[in-house]
Amino acid sequence: MTNKTLNSMKLSVREINNQIKNTDNDITLKNPNSKHFIAAGLTKNKKITIDGSAGYFLGTMLEKAEIKVNGNAGNQTGDNMHSGKITIKGSVGDGAGQGMYGGKLIINGNAGSRTGSIMKNGEILIKGNSDFMTGLYMMGGKITVLGDLGDKTGESMIGGEIYCQGEIESLGKNAVQTKPNQKDIDYLKKTLKNQYTEKDHSFKKIIPGDR
Repeated sequence: MTNKTLNSMKLSVREINNQIKNTDNDITLKNPNSKHFIAAGLTKNKKITIDGSAGYFLGTMLEKAEIKVNGNAGNQTGDNMHSGKITIKGSVGDGAGQGMYGGKLIINGNAGSRTGSIMKNGEILIKGNSDFMTGLYMMGGKITVLGDLGDKTGESMIGGEIYCQGEIESLGKNAVQTKPNQKDIDYLKKTLKNQYTEKDHSFKKIIPGDR
């Protein structure tokens, strides 16, 4: 698939998304200027590279596509995504992966509050820290945090697993800390690949208390 470069400096979000959706080419988006709703509702198997930072609701309801952001992203990154992959070079705001049904969200920096809230399935990997109420009302899926977790982690979670390599400020209601089993360790090795070392056996696992 060939690549098309799109300069979004003077384009509205509607114009940007129409061009993304109505071409079979991969897209490199220049000068995104933190615009909101980029690639919202995209359901094509294609690659979108954003050279800069994106605003709110990047890749909301995404299916199949792969998005790479060479900067930061705002609140609700990957909101309700169904499949595909979003990779953020920097950090994201609040509510990353909110309500996601599937796919993978990778954040190389830090995440704000309520990461993975009401997520049903899918995977979130955060290489920095994640702020308060990570996994709020989480129903399924997996969240892996290599840094620290904030206050009330796993608040009122119903399902899913949260893995943390760093410190946990506090756990929310119905969240309990346990030790990863061999299946969890195999998952972490697969997720982190050559970044996983023996010291990583110290990962903490958070699950619902009534499981």
